[in-house]
Amino acid sequence: MIGRLNHVAIAVADLAKATSTYRDTLGAKVSEPQAEPDHGVTVVFVNLQNTKIELLEPLGDNSPIAKFLEKNPSGGIHHVCYEVDDIIAARDQMKAMGARVLGDGEPKIGAHGKPVLFLHPKDFCGTLTELEQA
Repeated sequence: MIGRLNHVAIAVADLAKATSTYRDTLGAKVSEPQAEPDHGVTVVFVNLQNTKIELLEPLGDNSPIAKFLEKNPSGGIHHVCYEVDDIIAARDQMKAMGARVLGDGEPKIGAHGKPVLFLHPKDFCGTLTELEQA
């Protein structure tokens, strides 16, 4: 059911510093910062040949990234995102298999302008998992 790895998301406390690390130190191509108020984050995408790294900085005190950084002040991997052909079919199959879909279970539009869902980390080897419709 899952397709290719779309991105690995890394929570960071300082988006400008993290962007500089990837752009200037590693020589990667990075996007401009993009505020995503519906998700409580500002994102920068590091574009690689075979996938992307998504750098996430909290946008507001209620950001899920702020809570993550309270527990992990240095930042770290927040989630992985896989592509699926049909997000509703994927959601329904996940639920039928006993996986928990976070939130209200309805897809939201993600940073790429496509529908996304998050799956509970306890159901996926301790990893927060995002599904994005390809």
